[in-house]
Amino acid sequence: MTGDQLFLTTIEVLGTIAFAISGIRLAAAKRFDWFGAYVVGLVTAIGGGTVRDVLLDIPVFWMLSFRYLAVTGLSLAAVIVFRQALVRGMRTLFIFDAIGLALFVVVGIQKTLLAGYPMWVAIVMGIITGSFGGIIRDILINDEPLFFRKDIYATACLAGGVAYYLVSLTSAPLWIPQAICAVTIIGLRVLAVHYNWSLPILKVDESALPHDKSSDKI
Repeated sequence: MTGDQLFLTTIEVLGTIAFAISGIRLAAAKRFDWFGAYVVGLVTAIGGGTVRDVLLDIPVFWMLSFRYLAVTGLSLAAVIVFRQALVRGMRTLFIFDAIGLALFVVVGIQKTLLAGYPMWVAIVMGIITGSFGGIIRDILINDEPLFFRKDIYATACLAGGVAYYLVSLTSAPLWIPQAICAVTIIGLRVLAVHYNWSLPILKVDESALPHDKSSDKI
């Protein structure tokens, strides 16, 4: 394993831990049993990367090593043992979700570039890697996906990807655009929550919508 591969694997494992804990924590709030919580944590951690690898037509990362399933199991054990600290309050969920989001966007961008795709594709794949696991998680626990709410979530991923691109245009070492990308995402998520930033809601005047006269006959 080369140095770059080891670095990416390390980030991927750390992101898996962060996202798995965020998913398991939500499952605990919904009073899932241990197996259900494990499944929710697992799909949160591997969902986005799976979609990315399928779209890039490369081997799905978690099918190459058992470590991701094992790490999710260890994350479940950590939540069980330290549940008083990890389950109570939304701050814990936010911290792990923001860290996982940032790390997985970096991994998604880097893997896409290594596969030979241009930067704009890499940014899209970074967003998919960081957010699609959370979408699947929210569907499984019957919540409205955070990705589709007015929160600064996908927008933070996009900003991180653009920051990665801009810094990569310089002669800086590879780890610098990766770090700037992660810091941008985490920083935007923190600022958005602290200052209640959000995107405008798409509003429609319901009185202007066409009326279905067939419903009047029922």
